[in-house]
Amino acid sequence: MFPLIQRCCFHTSFKLPKCTGPRLLLYGKNKTVWSSLSLHLQRDVCPLSRSPSLNPASIYATKLQAFHTSLPFFKKKTPKESETKDAGVLQQSMKSLKDSPKPALYVSLAGLIPFVSVPLSMAIQGTYYPELAFAQFTYGAVTVSFLGGMRWGYALPEDSPAKPDWLNLANSTVPPLLAWQALLFKDVTQGAIMLVIGLGIALHYDVSLLPDYPRWFKVLRVVGTVVMVLSLLATATLKIILEEQLSNSRNKRQNTK
Repeated sequence: MFPLIQRCCFHTSFKLPKCTGPRLLLYGKNKTVWSSLSLHLQRDVCPLSRSPSLNPASIYATKLQAFHTSLPFFKKKTPKESETKDAGVLQQSMKSLKDSPKPALYVSLAGLIPFVSVPLSMAIQGTYYPELAFAQFTYGAVTVSFLGGMRWGYALPEDSPAKPDWLNLANSTVPPLLAWQALLFKDVTQGAIMLVIGLGIALHYDVSLLPDYPRWFKVLRVVGTVVMVLSLLATATLKIILEEQLSNSRNKRQNTK
């Protein structure tokens, strides 16, 4: 049967094999049936060989195309899919922030005022005030200590999933130690960097290591930490810029005299 189909597909003439000898005697009675069957095969199969879609080149190309087809999970995500995913995460975060209890939301936002007001007032007046910078610096150290001590309050209740073991209680003392170390620096820039490290460690505790916190609290912690870090870095940057401008103006006055 395979040589028959091969001859039809490659435009060769269809010829029935001659039945001689014993075969002729064996199939003599069914000669009419055999010939009609061969005519049907020649009429039905050979037209298919004339269609351009079934020639050997097209069949080979189709196999190659099927072989090189990439799987769905290997395909790169389009920019629209990534943008919609990011927008969905942002919307969920904002919704969680709105669902937070009003006292927790308002008290947390009010606690950010001392951080934001110091660099904002320096930038508006164009003058660096060491007293305001030290006040912000001290308030940041107190805040870092408070955020580290929250883990004690989370681990002490009997029904809490976090047990009062060495790991939880010792880790809660790390942010206060960093805040104390920050107060020992005479330079505000070095102290601000130490406070930023303490804020990052406290955020890691609350978001990653304590998964039982509600979502609104985690979103509120992320927003508050970002604002505090940016405020401390802004004060340190303004200190460098404004003091340099002040020294340049003093040098110009001395040169003119």
